[in-house]
Amino acid sequence: MLCFTAKAWNSSIQVDMEVDVPCIFVFGDSLVDNGNNNNIFTIVKSNFWPYGIDFPLGPTGRFTNGRTFVDVLAEILGFVDYIPPFSGSSSYVGDFLKGANFASGAAGIRDETGNYLGINVPMNGQIRNFEKVIEQIREHFRRDEKAVQDYLSKCIIYSGMGNNDYLNNYLLPWQYPTSALFTPPQFARSLLQDYERQLTALYNLGVRKMVLPGIGKMGCIPINRLKDNVTGERPCNEDQNNLVNFFNIGLRNLVDTFNNGRLPGAKSVYLDYFGECTEFESNRQFYGFDVIDVGCCGVGNYSNGGEITCLPFQTPCADRKKYLYWDAFHPSELVHIILAKKAYNDDSHSYAYPIDIKQLAML
Repeated sequence: MLCFTAKAWNSSIQVDMEVDVPCIFVFGDSLVDNGNNNNIFTIVKSNFWPYGIDFPLGPTGRFTNGRTFVDVLAEILGFVDYIPPFSGSSSYVGDFLKGANFASGAAGIRDETGNYLGINVPMNGQIRNFEKVIEQIREHFRRDEKAVQDYLSKCIIYSGMGNNDYLNNYLLPWQYPTSALFTPPQFARSLLQDYERQLTALYNLGVRKMVLPGIGKMGCIPINRLKDNVTGERPCNEDQNNLVNFFNIGLRNLVDTFNNGRLPGAKSVYLDYFGECTEFESNRQFYGFDVIDVGCCGVGNYSNGGEITCLPFQTPCADRKKYLYWDAFHPSELVHIILAKKAYNDDSHSYAYPIDIKQLAML
């Protein structure tokens, strides 16, 4: 659900040895899930081919053809191994000392979000899993609370939430009552109040460096593009884009509130995925994307009998680098690469605000 822009790019990853980040902890949904949904009762899974067709380990539960944003960020920060999914790690604390990924496909800020698709681990549940990891870390440091807090204060926390609270909640009035109970501004405020409590809970557990992406142009993902235009490129649904922008504006303001004293000693970075979309749409040829309105696999087109999901063993497009979207909902690996590289080093601070991730890591 992301779009992006950058002044220049290439797909290679350059490791930055100047920073010292001992761990990365990931909270979120299918944009960064790396296998937590594999063994739970849900239809929201991606541990089958052709998902992972360009990933070194094949299908792992990542909802794209290759690496995700947090995979690329970990590489830039110098991590040799990928951050493990919480569900795939043992109880041995060594599995978690470099971090853990708690993200769950279809999950949201609200507990009920996405549950019509089966089980997921919402943000509240992901925080509870983080508490379990912290308890193991305490044991590792022989319950030296200062050592634990020093360790956690250096970690990068990525929390990408809110997408499904719209896509798999507010925009489904036949499944959830939220659109009848809340106007769009009211729903955004309610979400942000819940999210603020959740992020404050992470702070109280010792988190001090948070990366908080907004929601991309939801009306521009293949599943939501207007389907009455069967000739030429399908346009975005601007009503849905306007809807999620209430949340984005509020989240950026929340980052300012956190940084201005609400969370003493902490620093948060807002990633403006929505704002990057507009500039990208006018410069897509610069990045080599020829197709932006359908997915490479399970094109996301209701018309002409097209599939809306990537089915097991379905043959995807031949050149993934020419497609902005991998499937009807999720971006291709190349999008994740460019987004992560720019978030790490954004001199203009138009995308990473008020500082970039490299500056955050060096604090």
